[in-house]
Amino acid sequence: MDTVFSEGIDKRQSRRDFAMRLCVCLACALLIVVVGASGFLGDSEVADAAVLKQGSRGSDVKSMQQKLIRWGYLKGSADGVFGAKTKSAVVSFQKKNGLIADGVVGKATAQAMGLKISTGATSASSSTSTDLNLLARVVYGEARGEPYTGQVAVAAVVLNRVKSASFPNTVAGVVYQPGAFDCVADGQINLTPNQSAYNAARDALNGWDPTYKCLFYYNPRTATSKWMLSRTVKLSIGNHAFC
Repeated sequence: MDTVFSEGIDKRQSRRDFAMRLCVCLACALLIVVVGASGFLGDSEVADAAVLKQGSRGSDVKSMQQKLIRWGYLKGSADGVFGAKTKSAVVSFQKKNGLIADGVVGKATAQAMGLKISTGATSASSSTSTDLNLLARVVYGEARGEPYTGQVAVAAVVLNRVKSASFPNTVAGVVYQPGAFDCVADGQINLTPNQSAYNAARDALNGWDPTYKCLFYYNPRTATSKWMLSRTVKLSIGNHAFC
């Protein structure tokens, strides 16, 4: 009787051991599949990042060069060839904007430039997201502490310039135009925006323009530009005069 009982226990234990080993094997197999898939996705994401670097050629490089020339980082003409001078210009842009200064145009640098890369890595929705983030950074750097309408007004001025033939036709182009905004010059463009700045940027993107198409603004108490002070003021919101 004891022998039979013992054999029954041994059989049940063997079945449990087998089931446990099977579960372990299945778990390991699943882990391998997941890790392999994530590695595969990671490689895909790297490929989709559309990296531009020294030696790259084509229309994307030319578009980037045109932006760098317009913003004063690169001299000469845009030839679509990513050479040593272009790399130096990219490094200067990256240093100025708090990016990793490696001379390689990856996802972060491309977004900061407002550059759409032809592989499709930058879709319309991500472009809108990039504009929102950059506008929010301008609002926070230029107008935090201003009334909410004044924050929207600053974002609206940026968008009004985008629509004007006298300025670059992208948000990034307007923001990084040399000498255009104090927050770029003093580095406050790299601060993390608060929710109010994001809300103001979003309202401006959705069409709210408290300035009625103004292209400029300044603080009368701190402005020193005679040209700016000579412009006709259309309205004042908070500490800023809009014209």
